[in-house]
Amino acid sequence: MLLSPTMLRIEALRQLRNPYTLAFTLAMPVAMYLLFGASMSYGQLSAGHGNVAFSVMTSMAAYGTAVAMSSLTSLAATEAKQGWGRQLAMSPLTTAGYALTKLLTAVTYAALSLLAVFVAGLLTGAEIDGAWRWVATAAIILGLGLIYGLYGLGVGLFFTGDSATALASISMTFFAFFGNVFMPLDGVMLDIARFTPLYGFVALSRWPLTEGRLTTGQTDELWMLLLNVAVWVVLFAALVMAGAKRSRARQ
Repeated sequence: MLLSPTMLRIEALRQLRNPYTLAFTLAMPVAMYLLFGASMSYGQLSAGHGNVAFSVMTSMAAYGTAVAMSSLTSLAATEAKQGWGRQLAMSPLTTAGYALTKLLTAVTYAALSLLAVFVAGLLTGAEIDGAWRWVATAAIILGLGLIYGLYGLGVGLFFTGDSATALASISMTFFAFFGNVFMPLDGVMLDIARFTPLYGFVALSRWPLTEGRLTTGQTDELWMLLLNVAVWVVLFAALVMAGAKRSRARQ
């Protein structure tokens, strides 16, 4: 069996009862947007093809997506190491089906996080020219956000215990602070930010709004952002392979 609707439903409800999932993937991105976007007077200032509130909304939606993908896939890797595979062998669900269930759950919560932030933005004055830019922004966030599933899987394989899931979530918050996600950076800090895991992803998510123009007056070239994402995909894949090797060595 490749996919079990029952297990998918149970997994989705289980994560809905998980306080870490609710706090980091759903509540925190919305709260951050309301705090730094909707409640600030500068939120209605012009930014690219829309306003600052839309830019903050996009950043928080991208952050929530990255956290959802990384934390939930790290949980899947941790469960697999704890012997869940032996339990699956007693059921019709295959290992590929288990992995697909976890991936669909992560994507579902990433989409819920994005939807929650977008609804908050829509209700509080986030604006951009043309409905297609809303759709394009959401598509970029969800499409590129899948790469953080690799990161979560690598963390879950490399580290032991339930701490792997917390580490995946907390590290994403750390990357966001130093990746020009939560606040505009300038000077040396901006130069450093361009090499961090979330910079290219979030800048591309903002592309329908800003087309690479920063609040500091600088412009990010599209190829530079794509290169940032490509390099981190390779590094995340390497982390997965290293984690798998280390996991086999412990067994």
